[in-house]
Amino acid sequence: MSDLLNGLIGTLAYGAVGLVLMALGFVLVDVATPGKLRDLIWVEHNRNAAVLLCSGLFGIGVILTTAIVISDDNLAVGLVNTGIYGILGLALMSLSFVVIDAATPGKLGEVLATTERHPGVWVSATAHVVVSVIIAAAIS
Repeated sequence: MSDLLNGLIGTLAYGAVGLVLMALGFVLVDVATPGKLRDLIWVEHNRNAAVLLCSGLFGIGVILTTAIVISDDNLAVGLVNTGIYGILGLALMSLSFVVIDAATPGKLGEVLATTERHPGVWVSATAHVVVSVIIAAAIS
């Protein structure tokens, strides 16, 4: 029964860290796009913004899952590692967005807000996934 309780507490703690990091990821994408991200996705059904947000959430999931797996059943160390690697992942994903924006014509944030599908969004989304996989590999 003690193992079950400890597992539940750990799950809730990791879940809370994950939710905070996903919310931070949402805010970072919101800052990068003109207008409100929630309106772009849920009201205007903007696929560009949704793809970029999904890639960031997926990337954070990859990083957090890897950090949890390597925690060796030490909840305190695991939570700290999960938070640190998650923040590092968000920072590097944001940096990849800035680098792609600087290296390409136009403003990527404005492209995200357009209703027309744009391949630049897929490039940035793929960069998010690649960054997250690199961090996950470095963790393990």
